[in-house]
Amino acid sequence: MSEMIYDLIIIGAGPSALTAAIYTTREDLKTVLYEKALVGGLAAITDKIDNYPGFADGIEGFELTDQMRKQAEKFGAKIEVGDVTAVRSDGDTKMVTVDNKEIKSKAILISTGSSYNKLGITGEIEYYGRGVSYCATCDGAFYRGKKLAVIGGGNSAVQEAIFLTRFASHIDLLVRSTVKASEVLQRELQKFVNEGKINIHVGTVTSEIIATDNHVSSVRVVENKKEKLIEVDGVFVFAGLKPNTQFLYNSGVELDIAGFVKTDLHLQTNVSGIFASGDVRSGATMQIASAVGEGATAAQSIREYLNDNSRNLI
Repeated sequence: MSEMIYDLIIIGAGPSALTAAIYTTREDLKTVLYEKALVGGLAAITDKIDNYPGFADGIEGFELTDQMRKQAEKFGAKIEVGDVTAVRSDGDTKMVTVDNKEIKSKAILISTGSSYNKLGITGEIEYYGRGVSYCATCDGAFYRGKKLAVIGGGNSAVQEAIFLTRFASHIDLLVRSTVKASEVLQRELQKFVNEGKINIHVGTVTSEIIATDNHVSSVRVVENKKEKLIEVDGVFVFAGLKPNTQFLYNSGVELDIAGFVKTDLHLQTNVSGIFASGDVRSGATMQIASAVGEGATAAQSIREYLNDNSRNLI
């Protein structure tokens, strides 16, 4: 009996991965997805998604990704729980190590996404989706007329704080040391400070996120060596994103300086037959809609790759 070889192994099961699987399985490509955590990824634990096309009233993250899962499985995608710890290429055959077992395929799609850098403070994990957020464009509209705290002092934090002024009545920007954003952004930030829309707290360490009735109500900070509470309706943390690419460090797949996967315009990596899509990819916009689009693009590129290389494949 010959050894099982998949047409495609997808690492991850977020929106980009599930979309790719819908496309590949509809074309009868034998596809398996390995997910070590939650099917749907970060999107699945988002309380409400308000900017995904087709849902005028928004949709719960779990509901959206669960529908994607059902659609992929309807066409024959196989979703397995498994921790991929290594990837390698041997000519036209690709291998992934899952829970200490090597699985073979003709192509691989890396769609492991990214993880938010955490502050590691009390209340941060407990109240995620209930006042704690890491995405202003995703969740900002929920805070119209509300008071917010934005934690961070880099370009992302300042950009998102400025963006959130579209919705929030007031923003406290909590910066551990000094604002390190570009001069252009700092000049723009100062305009909102002058208007009283943003208050900058430098040399401020956030130590706890506090909730009332199971929703964020204040943050505890140490500012100028003095502890105090700042009343807010929500907290946005911008400490950066960490790509889930640790398993690729010895694979030969090229990563950028931040650890995201580099690809060409067809979403193929420097290793022939290994592709990447979604938030794990260098240059990704970190939006569900674009991740879904990349999943579809990757699926088409993979189909073309398999067709072009069919004479060499096992």
